[in-house]
Amino acid sequence: MDLHSSDRTMQDHAAFQAGHHDFQSDIQRLAGNDLVGTILETVMLATRMRFAGVARVTADRWVACRTIDELQFGIAAGDEIEIGSTFCQTVRKTSELIIFNKASTDPRYHDHPIAAAFGIVSYASVPIFRADGSFFGTLCAIDTETKDVSNTRSVAMLKMFAEIIGGTLDTAERLDAQERVIEQERKLVRIQEEFTAILGHDLRNPVTALRSGIRMLGKETLTERGRGVIGLMQSSLHRMGELVDNMMLHAKARLGDGITVAVTPDAPLGAAIAQVVAEISLAAPDHQITTDLEFGGTVCCDALRLSQAVSNLISNAINHGAPGTPVTVRGRLSDGMVIMDVVNTGDPIPDAAQRAIFQPFQRGRTAEGSGLGLGLHIASSIARAHGGTIAVTCRDDTTTFRLTAKTGDGP
Repeated sequence: MDLHSSDRTMQDHAAFQAGHHDFQSDIQRLAGNDLVGTILETVMLATRMRFAGVARVTADRWVACRTIDELQFGIAAGDEIEIGSTFCQTVRKTSELIIFNKASTDPRYHDHPIAAAFGIVSYASVPIFRADGSFFGTLCAIDTETKDVSNTRSVAMLKMFAEIIGGTLDTAERLDAQERVIEQERKLVRIQEEFTAILGHDLRNPVTALRSGIRMLGKETLTERGRGVIGLMQSSLHRMGELVDNMMLHAKARLGDGITVAVTPDAPLGAAIAQVVAEISLAAPDHQITTDLEFGGTVCCDALRLSQAVSNLISNAINHGAPGTPVTVRGRLSDGMVIMDVVNTGDPIPDAAQRAIFQPFQRGRTAEGSGLGLGLHIASSIARAHGGTIAVTCRDDTTTFRLTAKTGDGP
């Protein structure tokens, strides 16, 4: 079958393969669909026709989307035929199928120029409609020999298959639309995470400046009221620093697919945790924090990250523990593992909350403090990055968060 030309340069299979066909998406949905391929094979087996295909048909275009061509017509996905040389234009206009077993004896098509021009003897063209009733194209079957395609069973089969293809198109289009929405959401999330990381970075400088200024003011001669205000400012500033650090680490982890740690063989873990405890004690003077650290020197780990995890656990214990009760921090080494316990007294965490407490943006039993709900998630992520875990246990009125982390020289 020759591909006729027109004043407009028509597209072909090469344009589809190159990815710039006018009907690229329509062709892709059908050319790569296994169900459509099975339908065409079934049509050929049931009717014994040697060409079957699905075409996209508009007022001025006929484009093959999927074909099985045993007649060597040379029509493949993306190939275009002059619309005036097809029966499908009539199908589009009338919404009725065209079907005949033998063109020369058919009362309507015995002298039709299209049948004569292409040597068509047996032919079927069935309209395909989308779910909204709009016309898409046709399901075609062709042969150059006489075939019994107009019998009742064949006609019913062709109509059913055309309906299935129409439904397949709508399903594919909905999936494509959902994938576009998901991809757009991914882009928006990445933009938000990049913004969060940049914001956290930019907030660090003013937080550092405020911390230095408050430290300098603390050395001045102040009234009792002034020292009280300084204490409140230190508490708020410590909390602000924690929020910024957690926000930045979460954003960087999302952008980089996880939290990374920089393990050093002689990290001063005990000193790093002691400093964290001192800072929190200064910022929260009304809360007693006791420590029992038995590391026996340096530890092969990322001391900065582990101390940040412990800081988050202590802050959580202070925020959710019973007022006026102490928080205990214990640390030791065992079989190549760092084991840290942070213990507080207070109401137990409900079982349902325990299952979700390490997820991001979970804010525990109360919303007091209005944190981001990232502290326990960050702590858990740091533990995982060290090959460890965090678990919570509640017995009576005592809640214990246990962090484990592999040391670099562990088993």
